[in-house]
Amino acid sequence: MAHILVIDDEPAMLQLIRRVLEKDQHVITLVSDTSEVLPMNFSKFDLILLDIMMPWPDGFELCKQIRSRVDCPIIFLTAKMQEADIVRGLGLGADDYISKPFGTAELRARVNAHLRRDAREKKNSFSISGIVFQMNAKEAQTQGEKLPFTKSEYEICEYLALHHGQTFTREQIYEAVFGYDGESDSSVISTHIKNIRGKLAAYHVAPIETVWGVGYKWV
Repeated sequence: MAHILVIDDEPAMLQLIRRVLEKDQHVITLVSDTSEVLPMNFSKFDLILLDIMMPWPDGFELCKQIRSRVDCPIIFLTAKMQEADIVRGLGLGADDYISKPFGTAELRARVNAHLRRDAREKKNSFSISGIVFQMNAKEAQTQGEKLPFTKSEYEICEYLALHHGQTFTREQIYEAVFGYDGESDSSVISTHIKNIRGKLAAYHVAPIETVWGVGYKWV
């Protein structure tokens, strides 16, 4: 059971999502007025579902401001499927997106997959390429500083680092990290990798290599 925050300005959509997710015994908090969102205490939520197309502040702006206050998974609900919108949303710290209209089975599967991934217990740490992975805390450090990874970025790095030297396609990374079946979206992984590289560049660390025509590997 998890406590999930759902933000959408369509009352019918909110009620649908509540009915679907309550089947898995989750506690659902619904918000339709975006002006009520930012003053909230986000620490009690295990996952946030966030619509993009809403009156100001829209989903992009909310994600930008929420992400600095929480590290739980944020999933966009969107009818906007242009690659630029996907790239922008992931760049603001979202972990995934679900396109509207969506099936109820898909919604449950994706939400529960992110919750399972977020709750996985890890009991050890390891160091590679000057980066220390604290697997129990899902944190990575380099040069004595914590890297500002989102959960998805951390999981991608951990997966590649644990299998260093091995090349994975975008689809393989997506399936291994997000843990649910469905159409792999290479743009999601590509964007996460771009963001990871940008954060690591500040420390002059570049362990992720592109294998052209194939995918990525940790070197």
